[in-house]
Amino acid sequence: MTDDILITMKNDLERALLKPQAERHWIMVIDRKKCVGCHACTAGCISENKLPPKIYYRPVLEKEEGKYPNVKMSFTPRPCMQCDHPPCVSVCPIKATSKGLDGIVSIDYELCVGCKRCISVCPYSARTFDSGNYYTSTTPPPVQPYETLSNFEYEVKRGRSDTVPPTAPIGRARKCHFCIHRLNAGILPACVTTCIGRATYFGDKNDNTSMVSTLVNGTRTKTRLLEERGTDPQVYYLEVV
Repeated sequence: MTDDILITMKNDLERALLKPQAERHWIMVIDRKKCVGCHACTAGCISENKLPPKIYYRPVLEKEEGKYPNVKMSFTPRPCMQCDHPPCVSVCPIKATSKGLDGIVSIDYELCVGCKRCISVCPYSARTFDSGNYYTSTTPPPVQPYETLSNFEYEVKRGRSDTVPPTAPIGRARKCHFCIHRLNAGILPACVTTCIGRATYFGDKNDNTSMVSTLVNGTRTKTRLLEERGTDPQVYYLEVV
């Protein structure tokens, strides 16, 4: 194993990409002991995906624990869980949401009609609705050009403007997609590379030698959010012990 876990995970990623899509299964492991609540992953995700106001693919949930004076904060990064049994897929009336062979749940903007059913059934609040807002909509001149630049999402270059439907995300549901455009280029998700504490791990669950498989099969206490809902989430948390 190399010294930097990012290099190790990149090697795992490149090895996984040599296999057919159906033979790899992407998962994420988050070490809550290492997370310091810096929100660098959130900022990195916003920058990578050019997210508008109030759209967060990777929020970090904060919770105060204990009783004064023995009080501490705990932090839980919460991307999309990429559930193996995602309720958002079955509830979509036109099959705009689907689960890929590699485990990633995707939204087809060309099909999505913005009915918001998927948003209401997600137990993790991992889906949001793009209402078409811009950070600079009230500044002179309104809407700076950099806010309408195209970016890759679900491997398609999309302009964020209501003048180019139906490929634009405006008026549609949006969510974390593990940075598919980066993965298939051999690059780790933005939240993984921007994590200052190296608290986020990513890789192929089907590769017994990958770092994520080693962590999931290790002795550390692991949890998954709302497992009792039967969603089979594919984001694992290593708990503080």
